[in-house]
Amino acid sequence: MPPPHDTGKDEMDELVASAVSHWGPRFTVNGVTVADFERVTGGLERWSDWCAAWVAAGAEHEELGRTALAEGRLRSAGEHLAQAAVYHHFAKFVFVEDLDQMRAAHGRAVACLDAALPHLDPPGRRVEMPFEGSRLVAVLRLPAGDGPHPVVVLVPGLDSTKEELRSTEETFLVRGMATYTIDGPGQGEAEYDLRIRGDWGPVAETIWSAVGEIPELDRSRLGVWGVSLGGYYAPRIAAALGDRVSACVSLAGPFNFGEYWSGLPQLTRDTFRVRSGAGSDEEARQIALTLSMEEAAADLVAPLLIVFGRQDRLIPWENAVRLRDAVSGPVELLMLEDGNHGCANVAPWHRPRTADWLADRLAASIALTVPPTQKAGS
Repeated sequence: MPPPHDTGKDEMDELVASAVSHWGPRFTVNGVTVADFERVTGGLERWSDWCAAWVAAGAEHEELGRTALAEGRLRSAGEHLAQAAVYHHFAKFVFVEDLDQMRAAHGRAVACLDAALPHLDPPGRRVEMPFEGSRLVAVLRLPAGDGPHPVVVLVPGLDSTKEELRSTEETFLVRGMATYTIDGPGQGEAEYDLRIRGDWGPVAETIWSAVGEIPELDRSRLGVWGVSLGGYYAPRIAAALGDRVSACVSLAGPFNFGEYWSGLPQLTRDTFRVRSGAGSDEEARQIALTLSMEEAAADLVAPLLIVFGRQDRLIPWENAVRLRDAVSGPVELLMLEDGNHGCANVAPWHRPRTADWLADRLAASIALTVPPTQKAGS
């Protein structure tokens, strides 16, 4: 890990401080240990060292996983490698100042998760879908029991990817729902060939077709969940598919991303600029303005749950009210007074409730899958 440098509060220091202050709870709720978060960020003063420091921490967990694989401890290998994938992901998540370094870290995140998938509980498998001359990649995980299963499509945000959402998947899996976690245009494995886009209609149709080709899934019981910018993409999927979607959850999604451009952290604006293919901050803002629910909201007829934090410093909470008032279908709003962006700091107050809400709407009765030592409903 790079040693601290006594450089004072210059611009790079502010970027490190911004990343820590905005995203600390998100790291720890999605798989980074508190001790590792404090250890890595406590030794950083220059943003240019961010990616390398997190790759080094990820390599430690990756080594644990590779050793467990070699020794035949497959369950442990899956746990270690999936955790390593999260660390490598957070090395690259908004590190757009050095694209080669970012892409190398991302490659390690993908490789670690791919190696972990067969050994997770429940296991996962990689699904690739042709899309506009390139491909979209998803991770499919199936709950215990015989299918076909209801399925939740999970959509990450601007700087998240499928490697980050394993803990969210598990809230759905234990309630009998399959998960289908996708990197869409401008996200994860698709971010190098496919730009961020406001219209997710073609993406929605690709997902619909792909899910229909998997015999273990019941496409007639399809839910969509998204966080942050994914909280915009998920309603766009639901709007595009109409009554083919059974339920939708939008967590911390913008109504119009460009309207709040000037208030976004510099790291967020830079990341959007790169992944949208914009040549300047102003061009990126103009593209961001096309990420709008203004016209699409009326087509959203599926039951919708909006989850938002009143203390969100990236996307003002009023976006939740705008979406609630614009859609055509039944809608519920869960406003968490202490919630930050993505409500990662208050996860127990929304994750189980969201999973219960989706389970109720995707099937009249889904057997609750719990470890044998527990009783359903306990």
